[in-house]
Amino acid sequence: MSGSRPRAENREENGEEGREEDYERAGLGGRLTPGASPALLLVDPARAYVDPDSPLYAGGEPAVEAMKALLAGARRAGIPVVVTRVRFRPDGRDGGVFFRKVPTLKVFAEGSPYGDFIDGLAPAADELTVTKQYPSAFFGTSLAAYLTAHRIDTLLIGGLSTSGCVRATALDAMQHGFVPVVVQEAVGDRDPDVHAANLFDIRHKIGEVWPMARAEEYLGVVRGAERP
Repeated sequence: MSGSRPRAENREENGEEGREEDYERAGLGGRLTPGASPALLLVDPARAYVDPDSPLYAGGEPAVEAMKALLAGARRAGIPVVVTRVRFRPDGRDGGVFFRKVPTLKVFAEGSPYGDFIDGLAPAADELTVTKQYPSAFFGTSLAAYLTAHRIDTLLIGGLSTSGCVRATALDAMQHGFVPVVVQEAVGDRDPDVHAANLFDIRHKIGEVWPMARAEEYLGVVRGAERP
């Protein structure tokens, strides 16, 4: 029996190139153009992900260094900076089903040091801290209203972890009308394959995924431009 081979078989043989071709044929992977009025959003740069004694330790140290560089670049460019944190009541009831599904979220209960910001990534006094109980930085918070009030059109996103709160936040950013740009080196996950798969999916279905060098170049352009 003749005919073309199944796409899944072609993808398996051709690896990343085959997946790219398949997604392009399916019309997945259009490009979004960032605007002239960006903000930086750092998602949950918490000690829980980088302290080896934490149950949620994810080996995110390389992403932390990139986040620090990204934060410094955003401050030089004079754009708004937003940093999120997770906080739960001691009993976790404000975390609902999410807290029940992931019991180790107890590391973010009030009073736990693991919920503190990683050194060098705490927001300044004039920068916005968003406290959340769920993966997306938009869910149940005033973030969308804040960005709209500041006429933001683009979000540069770094944080932890790629497959969880970063992805959920990028998706909601797109759904609220902001162009999400995830900075590749400034996000991380406990599993490199999961990390790569989520970046692939974000790039094809949700927003843009940029290397740090491109994000820094963009911030340089923004710094020298008159913003709305």
